[in-house]
Amino acid sequence: MRKNPERRQALVDAAIEVLAGEGARGLTFRAVDAQAEVPIGTASNYFASRDDLLTQAGGRIYERLLPDEATLAEARSGPQDRARYAALMHELVDRIIAFNTGFLALLELRLESTRRPELREVLTRRIRADIQDNVDYHAASGLPGDSTAVVLLMLSLNWLIVERLTLPGVFTDKEAHDLVDVLVERLVRE
Repeated sequence: MRKNPERRQALVDAAIEVLAGEGARGLTFRAVDAQAEVPIGTASNYFASRDDLLTQAGGRIYERLLPDEATLAEARSGPQDRARYAALMHELVDRIIAFNTGFLALLELRLESTRRPELREVLTRRIRADIQDNVDYHAASGLPGDSTAVVLLMLSLNWLIVERLTLPGVFTDKEAHDLVDVLVERLVRE
């Protein structure tokens, strides 16, 4: 297997785009090569199998969805109240919507994981870690609410994001924005 980390990352990013656009069945080495604009056969030199590529894509999506340092610094500044909590949830939804192909690819990977135990293990481990990271961040932040509110918000916002990305006519931007505020208001006790 080839070792150029920049090329490998570009191929994994291309795989995410293929998953979002073509679904798991459309994810082939040839499709990834075309998306990455590299010579045919390049992806097969970097990944042992299609399963390896799927697994790598699953991990990379989460890397790209993480907030940057400026966002984290902003989250820690000012009063840690329900208004701050709502602002953080809006930032989260906006960040995920901005990387819409990543979230759509993740949905494809979740479906594919029902047929691929190795992928299921990777996604289960990664999503559990993400939940725990959010619960831990919340506990250390001084924000109101408890760990159950964190999990309920994650579950609710995930489905709202699914609606926004797959059926954008279900809720207007304003309705979706207002729903985030209502979720925080109802789930987070001061």
